[in-house]
Amino acid sequence: MNKLLGKISSVRTVFTHLSKREKSVLYITVCAVSFLLLDRLVISPVFSRITSLNKEILERKTAIRKNMLILSQKDRIASESAKYATFLSKMKSEDEEMTLLLKEIESLANKTNISLIDMKPTGLKSAGPYKKFLVNLNCEAQMEQVLDFMYNIENSSKLLIIERYQLGPKARESSIARCSMTIAKIFMP
Repeated sequence: MNKLLGKISSVRTVFTHLSKREKSVLYITVCAVSFLLLDRLVISPVFSRITSLNKEILERKTAIRKNMLILSQKDRIASESAKYATFLSKMKSEDEEMTLLLKEIESLANKTNISLIDMKPTGLKSAGPYKKFLVNLNCEAQMEQVLDFMYNIENSSKLLIIERYQLGPKARESSIARCSMTIAKIFMP
């Protein structure tokens, strides 16, 4: 303790012997060093922490906006998936699926007053990730009725498509058209 008091008194004697100009340079130097230490030890760490927190807040706000967008579309996504849920139902046996397809075609024919001459299932065809149940049929009706029938097949909720068709008059000078077509039902297991 005595050593410390001795050093302080020696600094005080050196300080009292300094000229006015030397004292002002010493004050400016002490202030500059103090400001530099304050900057390096307190101000810079606080500002860098504030900057990193602001960046993190901005990132989280962006993530929240994306999540809110997804949540706002939740109802739309649910309604869209409900629309297509009937197409993704479990496949029954091949015979049951073929029977349902034949019934659907027959009901569409009855709806448009088509006279079905014959309807023959031609089997199951795998095409990539989905399967096709095929049916060949021959029918007769007025041209408008045949076109209505084809339209109803293509716009059926059962994913029916006409793969091939041949259309012509039943007889020369006849208003009745004869049509043979291959209809496929697409099934996604």
